Amino acid sequence: MNEKLNFNSLSNEQKDLHTVNAIKGLVMDGVSKANSGHPGGPMSLADFTYILYSEFLSFDPENPDWENRDRVVLSVGHTCMLLYSIFFLCGYLKKDDLRKFRQLGSLTPGHPEIHTPGIDANTGPLGQGVGMGIGMALAEKASTNSDKKRFTYILAGDGDLQEPIAIGASTLAGHWKLSNLIMFYDKNDIQIAGKTSRVDSTNYAKLFEAMDWHVQEIDGHDHQEIREALNNAQLNEKPSIIIGQTTIAKGSHSLENNPKAHGAPFSDDEIFKTKDKLGLPQESFYCSEEIINHFQRNFKSLKENVIETNKSFKTELLDYHQMLKSLKVPDFGDDLMATRQAFGITLDEFANKFPNIIGGSADLDGSNCTTNFANTYDDFSATNPKGRNIAFGVREFPMGAIMNGIALYGKHLPFGGTFLVFSDYVRSAVRLSAIQKLQVLYEFTHDSIFVGEDGPTHQPVEHVMSLRNIPNLLVFRPSDSFETYCCFKEVIKNTESPSAMLLTRQKLPKLNLDQDYIEQGVSKGAYILKKQDNPEAILFTTGSEAHLALDICNSLNKKIQIVTIPCWELFNKQDKNYISSIMLKDCKKRISLEAGITLGWEKFTGINGLNIGINEFGESAPGNDVAKHLGFVKEKIISKIEDYLNE
Repeated sequence: MNEKLNFNSLSNEQKDLHTVNAIKGLVMDGVSKANSGHPGGPMSLADFTYILYSEFLSFDPENPDWENRDRVVLSVGHTCMLLYSIFFLCGYLKKDDLRKFRQLGSLTPGHPEIHTPGIDANTGPLGQGVGMGIGMALAEKASTNSDKKRFTYILAGDGDLQEPIAIGASTLAGHWKLSNLIMFYDKNDIQIAGKTSRVDSTNYAKLFEAMDWHVQEIDGHDHQEIREALNNAQLNEKPSIIIGQTTIAKGSHSLENNPKAHGAPFSDDEIFKTKDKLGLPQESFYCSEEIINHFQRNFKSLKENVIETNKSFKTELLDYHQMLKSLKVPDFGDDLMATRQAFGITLDEFANKFPNIIGGSADLDGSNCTTNFANTYDDFSATNPKGRNIAFGVREFPMGAIMNGIALYGKHLPFGGTFLVFSDYVRSAVRLSAIQKLQVLYEFTHDSIFVGEDGPTHQPVEHVMSLRNIPNLLVFRPSDSFETYCCFKEVIKNTESPSAMLLTRQKLPKLNLDQDYIEQGVSKGAYILKKQDNPEAILFTTGSEAHLALDICNSLNKKIQIVTIPCWELFNKQDKNYISSIMLKDCKKRISLEAGITLGWEKFTGINGLNIGINEFGESAPGNDVAKHLGFVKEKIISKIEDYLNE
């Protein structure tokens, strides 16, 4: 009977239901073919997603990257087979792509990735999609693309809202009154390990009301209720959450409301009986032309809207090269200066020339030296969407996720500041920045034990090296004010990498070198700070320790060449000749000096080198006293170097 279904004889409502059922069939088949994946969630989320894409979403059917589109973030990333099935109906993907679900090099990976046409954000780590979606909505508000409102839609599940990152970011969305933000909460009350009630009794409707969101609760499978809720949400002046009461594995033969449907393929028998129940042929990856045509029934009007919008829509292309040429080196004065202070002065110069720089600090404006930026460009707010300073509050992880969303939107270069020790809180967002190759800037100040009195909880020891271990992240640790300026230029130039700038609290002197020489050296990640003919040793250092290295070597009666490495990652990208000129393989004695853990410096010193650092937690005391207590002072270091060279 299923194969003889006369689709054209069905009512529009029946056609909608059959199309949703066909999507569920594609989901089951894709997960089964891969023998891996999550079929239950896509089946509970299918009704809302179908209505969203077929009736409400503004996008270009011929160009998934159309700049003026609505954005969709699948925060519940493990349900991605649902979006891939939708994208097949859109024409973005082919059946072969669905058959290659979770296979190497496919356009249908196990969690959404932005290389897939139609995907707006890499998701999977639950909760982060909520933050990224909020960042996109903020970026849209801050842009002057069009007088027509564009929306960001977030598809979230129970696990998303259990992650504190989602709630932390949502408080900001309510505070900012992001009326262009609509989140659907697929409340199927099932998790991998069982019923959600085992771990959560939160009333999310009241919670989001308290966060100043517009809240609606609906039957998430009722198409008319979905339509009404979306219409209401689009007209509201607050961010909206639509809480859809749904059933996991909706429509399945025997797995409805069963945790077993969450994270494993259905059996062949279950798929057979489910397809029969849903009125689908048993054909693998079945989808008729009539179904596709029905799904695409509004594509003509969508395309007409694209053409009409493009007539008035103008993209302002920023010429980074020309803007960099217009920069002037700030006046840092002649006094000692912490690199965090130099960052603040440098930020002012760059922000003046680069109108797309937007960001702020996690309640550390004064400590991160972003106060002047905030005072100059005002806070982003519901009443001032053109304000360029983002007051994140004490929300490091939400800050990072929101920054990623801003970058994904594609108009702005976001930055966010906090203490280096709190990079632990934001690390997962940093990792997603790197995976997605997003140009975002993390400003991490108070970069060593010289934080001092705040004690070991605030003194980063392992954090510098921890960040260096993230692929595709540029980690800059400048040694003085001018190096800070040069590092910021490299942040701007490297458009497909996130960057972290690690900055001192303590004041540092200026390097006594030619500025052109320093700038060229920073652009290559490493350069010779003190050159020696036929050196008997090389000392590798970075950041504030460059000055200590110079002082130590000037006191030693030894020919030690000093190399400073403001960015390991840039140095790794240089050609063999330049690397050889720095590494001097014939020089066997090698020393590293950094106020952090030594693990990793073997890259430069080898297994027989001397690595001087701090491999324990600090103490609460003035910074110099902490350094003395830990033996990280000139006299102790000189003694270690002398013993090493005399071996």
